[in-house]
Amino acid sequence: MTTLSDLLTAFWVSFLAAAVAAPLVMAALRAGRARQTIDPHAPESHQKKQGTPTMGGLIVLVGLIAWGFAFPGHWMLLAWLGGFAALGFVDDFVMPKMTGKRGLGWLPKLGVQVALAACTPALMGLPNTPRNLILAGFGVLFFANAYNFADGLDALAGSIGLVHFLAFGALGVLWLDWAGAPALPVHIAGAVAGGLVAFLFVNAPPARVFMGDTGSMPIGALMGFLTVGWFAETHIGRLELGRPTLPLLVLSLLMVIELVPVPMQVGWFKLSRMRLVPMAPIHHAFEKKGWPESRVVWSFALVQMLLAVAALALAVRDIEGLP
Repeated sequence: MTTLSDLLTAFWVSFLAAAVAAPLVMAALRAGRARQTIDPHAPESHQKKQGTPTMGGLIVLVGLIAWGFAFPGHWMLLAWLGGFAALGFVDDFVMPKMTGKRGLGWLPKLGVQVALAACTPALMGLPNTPRNLILAGFGVLFFANAYNFADGLDALAGSIGLVHFLAFGALGVLWLDWAGAPALPVHIAGAVAGGLVAFLFVNAPPARVFMGDTGSMPIGALMGFLTVGWFAETHIGRLELGRPTLPLLVLSLLMVIELVPVPMQVGWFKLSRMRLVPMAPIHHAFEKKGWPESRVVWSFALVQMLLAVAALALAVRDIEGLP
């Protein structure tokens, strides 16, 4: 019960702080002319969004900082997230202002992400062995980029992220009460969910602000950190797959669907000059087929809800099977 109470407290602390900060962040973004440059290859319907303020993910980050004050002792984790946010800021604001380009190239961006991901085992209290570095680093890189790709339609990243983190918190409550799992993921999941609710008020269609890499990369990295963290066995100093594996894989399936087609599309096009799907990330493929943006967002959010219910059902089944 204490864990559920902490989950709700983290949610409300983050939501209230983010809601108060939202108009201030919006005003600052407009004053600083932090505007989104729409990819010319994006669907035609997106071109009217040119100039919409970006970096709205700062609203969620304010909520996380408030959580840090309410649940002290996690400033290293928040500083690590700040590194991803700083990278996103360079991509969203600095590079377009200085060079006129849409953002950083993929190679320098990936290089900084790898450096930040290499810190993951230490944040989990694990030694920096090759095994831990590879598994933890891959998890963080995967989710940071998958969630970044999901930030392509009004309310898409916010809605699927909200469902994902709420389900993650519910899984944490189950595992903590029945299997002795750590409480930290529950608190963080509640805090991110609270911040995302506040963000969705200004990101709902038609979006008044986009999340931007400033928000999507740290939130995605945190998603990866929490997912990998379930497998951190600090008493033996390494990551070990266990009971949470299948529920977490099911919960994360939409992130797989968002990320995997992108490098496959790029690689296949370079080899054959043909496309595997009409457009990547995959949500744009549905737009190419004529789906309205709102239908794509609702469909993806509903799929994430179904995956969340399935993950919770698997977790309950596993818990009932515990000796």
